[in-house]
Amino acid sequence: MSGVRSGPEELDIENRPDQAEELLRLDRQVCFPLYAASNLINRLYRPVLAELGLTYPQYLTMLVLWERSPRTVGELAAALHLDGGTLTPLLKRLEASGFVTRTRDVEDERRVLIELTAQGRTLKTRAAQVPLTLMEGFEYSEEDADNLRETVQDLVAMLADRSQRRERS
Repeated sequence: MSGVRSGPEELDIENRPDQAEELLRLDRQVCFPLYAASNLINRLYRPVLAELGLTYPQYLTMLVLWERSPRTVGELAAALHLDGGTLTPLLKRLEASGFVTRTRDVEDERRVLIELTAQGRTLKTRAAQVPLTLMEGFEYSEEDADNLRETVQDLVAMLADRSQRRERS
């Protein structure tokens, strides 16, 4: 059972229980190392981000806003691959912390604009240390890290495209 399969039609799980056994091994899952890596990265970031008053999802949101502000909730949701229902409580906490404001768009009252406050813009300087913290002890060369990031970005793009196609059908 090696290689990547194009679809379930190639598997005969009912007549080949060994295939099912192999498919259900933890070490055969693509999702598990990604899940584990994400959890471990969160643990590494947690103490550094706590000093900034941010959680990891809040940090990611701030990264998007530091690139361009203001943004609509929809733009943030798309950039972060989150739904609005997940993002809204996070944005309310960022607003309560004084890092962003949430206002209705005067051109379209259905849209909510998220904009950095002076405090949120100032936080960017302190946050510049966050990526360096993760890189400490990272045993990849810069080239390997770039290749890993590109591979994972390709995976995210493929999965996002697949998700969008499923939502449309």
